[in-house]
Amino acid sequence: MILTAWNARRLRTFATNADTPIRLNKGCLVNPRLPAMVGPHQCGPNSPLLLIAGPCVIDDENLCLCIAEVLAALADDLPINVVFKASFDKANRTSVSSYRGLGLDEGLAVLDRVRAKTGLPITTDVHLPEHATAAGEVCDLLQIPAFLCRQTDLLLAAAATGRAVNVKKGQFVAPADMKHVVAKLLAGGCRDILLCERGTFFGYGRLVNDFGGLITMRAMGVPVIFDATHSVQQPASRGDSTGGDRALVEPLARAAAAVGIDGLFLETHPEPDQSPSDGPNMVPLESLRGVVERVLRIHEARLDGLAGMETT
Repeated sequence: MILTAWNARRLRTFATNADTPIRLNKGCLVNPRLPAMVGPHQCGPNSPLLLIAGPCVIDDENLCLCIAEVLAALADDLPINVVFKASFDKANRTSVSSYRGLGLDEGLAVLDRVRAKTGLPITTDVHLPEHATAAGEVCDLLQIPAFLCRQTDLLLAAAATGRAVNVKKGQFVAPADMKHVVAKLLAGGCRDILLCERGTFFGYGRLVNDFGGLITMRAMGVPVIFDATHSVQQPASRGDSTGGDRALVEPLARAAAAVGIDGLFLETHPEPDQSPSDGPNMVPLESLRGVVERVLRIHEARLDGLAGMETT
C-alpha cells in the first residue's frame, strides 16, 4: 500500500500514542481513510463539522419526519453536514418492560422514507451481526453501541456492509484501547471509521468525560465524534430507567469543541419528557439550533487559532 505523506504522519502519530500501528498482514500497514466518507459527506480534517442527530428511538414516523425536517433546515443554513439518527430497536434498555422500538423491518422502512423525503443521510445502531446487512442497505452509517464496542462478530458484520461505521467507546474502555476496535474494522474491510466519546463510568450511576481521550483517539487517524447527550446520562438512576441532566449537554459539547472534534452527536425531541427513551438527557428540538450554533462558533475559533499558529 502506498501511503501519502499525510497518512504516514498519522500512522507515526498512531504508533506513538497507541503503541503500534495496525498490522493485518506481515509487512503491510493498513490505515483508515481520513477524512472518512459518510454517505455523501466527508468527516475529518478540513471538512465541515458533522452533526449526527435525531430521536433516540423510532416511535412515530411523523415525529421522525418533523425532527428530520428541522435538521435538514440546519444543514441548509449552517456550515455543517447532518446525518439523521434513530434506533429501530433499543436492545439495552434497563427494564424488560421498556419500549424498544418498531423492530428491524418496520423501523428500517421508516428510516428509508425519512431519507427519501428529506435527502439526509441516515444512521441507526445495530446490536446483532445478523441485522447489519439489512441496516446497511438503508443506512449510510452504522452505529455500534458502547456496550458492544468489543464484539468482534458485530464489528466484522458492520464492516462487511461497505458502509461507514461509528463505534461508541464503551464506558469501561480506555481511549487508547479503541485501537483494537479500529484494527477489527480494518480487518473486515472498513476504512471509513469514526470513534465516538460518550462518557466513562465514575462509580455507580454517573459518567464523566476524559477530554484527553479525544486527542488519543484522533491520533489513531480516525475522525472523533462527541456524544453530548449520552455523556450526561445517569445510568439506572430512576430505578427501572436511566436518568440524565440535559442542562450539562451544551457545556460539555462546547468543551469538546474547544479540545477538538470532527462531529457532534445530539439526541433531540420536541417534548423530551414525553420521549419513550432517554428523555432526561435530550435537547429540546426548539433549542437545538442555538446549541449547534454556539458549539460551532467554538469549533471554528479553534480551527482559526490552529491556522494562525501554522502561519507564524
